[in-house]
Amino acid sequence: MKEMPNVLWLEEIKKEDIISVGGKGASLGEMTSLGLPVPKAFVVTAQAFRRFLVETGIEDTLFRKLERLDVDDNGALESVSREVQDIVLSVEIPDQIREAIIDAYARMGENGEVVAVRSSATAEDLPEASFAGQQETFLNVLGDDDLLDAVQRCWASLYGARAIYYRAKQGFDDRGVNIAVVVQELIRSEKSGVMFTSHPVTGEPLTIVEGSWGLGEAVVSGSVSPDNYVFDLRSERVVDRLIAEKEIMIVPEGENGTKVVKLTPEQRTAPVLSDEEVARLATLGKIAEEHYGVPQDVEWAIVGDEIFILQSRPITTIRRPEIPRAGAEPAPEPAAALGVVLLEGQGASPGIASGRVVIVRDVRDTSTIKDGDILVTKMTNPDMVPAMRRVKAIVTDEGGMTCHAAIVSRELGTPAVVGTKKATKILQDGQVITVDGEKGTIYEGAVEAPAPAAPAAVAVAAPAPVITGTLVKVNVSLPEAAKRAAATGADGVGLLRIEHLILGLNKTPGWYVEHGEEEKFISELYSGIKTVLDAFPGKPVWVRTLDAPTDEFRNMEGGEVEPVEHNPMLGWRGIRRDLRSPEQFRMQVEAFKRLWAAGYSNLGVMFPLVNHPAEFVQARAMMKEWGVNVENVTLGVMIEVPSSAILIEDFIRAGIKFASFGTNDLIQYTLAIDRNNEHVADMYEPEHPAVLRLIDHAIKACREHGVECSICGQAGSDPDMVAWLVGHGITSVSANIDAVPRIREAVARRERQILLDAARRNA
Repeated sequence: MKEMPNVLWLEEIKKEDIISVGGKGASLGEMTSLGLPVPKAFVVTAQAFRRFLVETGIEDTLFRKLERLDVDDNGALESVSREVQDIVLSVEIPDQIREAIIDAYARMGENGEVVAVRSSATAEDLPEASFAGQQETFLNVLGDDDLLDAVQRCWASLYGARAIYYRAKQGFDDRGVNIAVVVQELIRSEKSGVMFTSHPVTGEPLTIVEGSWGLGEAVVSGSVSPDNYVFDLRSERVVDRLIAEKEIMIVPEGENGTKVVKLTPEQRTAPVLSDEEVARLATLGKIAEEHYGVPQDVEWAIVGDEIFILQSRPITTIRRPEIPRAGAEPAPEPAAALGVVLLEGQGASPGIASGRVVIVRDVRDTSTIKDGDILVTKMTNPDMVPAMRRVKAIVTDEGGMTCHAAIVSRELGTPAVVGTKKATKILQDGQVITVDGEKGTIYEGAVEAPAPAAPAAVAVAAPAPVITGTLVKVNVSLPEAAKRAAATGADGVGLLRIEHLILGLNKTPGWYVEHGEEEKFISELYSGIKTVLDAFPGKPVWVRTLDAPTDEFRNMEGGEVEPVEHNPMLGWRGIRRDLRSPEQFRMQVEAFKRLWAAGYSNLGVMFPLVNHPAEFVQARAMMKEWGVNVENVTLGVMIEVPSSAILIEDFIRAGIKFASFGTNDLIQYTLAIDRNNEHVADMYEPEHPAVLRLIDHAIKACREHGVECSICGQAGSDPDMVAWLVGHGITSVSANIDAVPRIREAVARRERQILLDAARRNA
């Protein structure tokens, strides 16, 4: 695989390219390959940004200024942010990168295409963290000079105060986060908005569509209270609608930028969408959700009869309800339950909180906010995120379920009410209020929610938790996501990827060996894995040893010695690299050994890309040599190569305790299909008979010998594939965090069907 270019077109991009094109770019590429109506675009890659830092000589200066920064010191945060952004903007873009951008832009249109220039950080739009609004977007950009300026300003926005703060609080290292930039045809939308393909709090199969007139920025930013439509995927009809009074719209202005236009009285109260348009949007959203396997947050636009999909990201905020509602008594009237109602809006993030009002009319007002206050503002913006983390509740004049305030509040777990229209006028600084973020009601004074009444003897029993014979585990990529993963009720972790821990350090394992910093590497690995183990006491946590291709290491410190491989996915990675780099392997084993010694007997170690039992035997022998009691720890292998599936019985004889299918690689290696190659990607077939036969063969062998057999690839988040696996006897499955409830239901349904079929046969 050749070095990543400075520019990639959407047609060349898949979701696996997130490290090069960021979450937004990867998603747009993936949706383009699905055939969804995505406007044409290209991406200035994260590698181009990193080359910009290196070739201009600003990299070391920039990161030195960010070291040891106390992000809770607002003054220091703002000062360092301005300094670092000025550094990025003070240098010229190198000629090679500049020419690549201009050449790609010329291909979009002969007379210059009007474009939107959107940041796409390589850690954003992940299931574990939304990074909503942390970097800049520039709309209505025309011409080479303005485009280059917008790209450079997107790069600089990676170091805005809000972005630095958010990364620090989410545990992301500044050196490990790069930024790509999406340059996309600007759709001059007549109406636009956002939809959630499932309810963003409960996860119910309800598509929530919010829309207003003009560009979607008005809805996303919370500048307008949008119409709200609820489409039930089960009955395939609009079951609820709220037509809001929309005061303004945002439209392109001249050849650069946007402007706010006041709506006419007729437009203010006119419905934005017809039922047919809502249904069409819901259908497109369902396609995206089924493809990704998790509910999606989708930005859309409409011009005439044509719908465009502008962005799709995982919903990060779905929570399973703690109290079942089946058979519950109707809630008492709010006034009787909590006191005098001051005003109402839309419940955007559940929970009840009381506190002192602080009216924020400008981001500078956030300096007066203390822990436990209630933030009241016309609308939030990303600059307010540090303050939003400190408050007990949030109330806004404008906005809907999909605005910035709603998304960030749900991610923080902070009660929020949006779209009240007059909170900043009715409420007063210092006033004590209570916010009910589920009902959308603000009450006078500090009042407590009544304790739930004891259920009457005749009340309907709450539904029992879904229990399955097949274990349903969860995949984890970052320690910060461990609590969310555990909250799903998963039966353990079927895949903990440690390469994300290592890539975040921005230094290769070889660098630590060469500089005598092995202890620092081991400690980072130990701490990250321990966080996940602590979230799953008594449940198995399978940690995959390092599986980073050489091209991912090349841009890190120490990466200059990495070999240049034609196709790194088929090259020096997985267990084959560890066996030939014993010092790299030894550091990982030392972290595992310390965790076992600390009593974490639920830790299992999984070797990736193993293609012969001899590799497992060698790895096991090296661990024994380094002091691991290999007979008493849990060691297993990934089945990602056809040879490992064919030789599964030999692996069992060699002593594996478990095996787990990595279907993404198994499919492409079985079919000789590079899923990132646009010429053959449509031939990538998860349910190809050869793939299914290999999986079935391995499952049968594992069951026969009492070895746990699981799956942790993308197919583990596909209900249909999981049902097939359960039918063929798999012991456990491991799904992405947001897919766990739906996968557990799919497993239970298939198990019940198996029992029913058996009963009928024996009747």
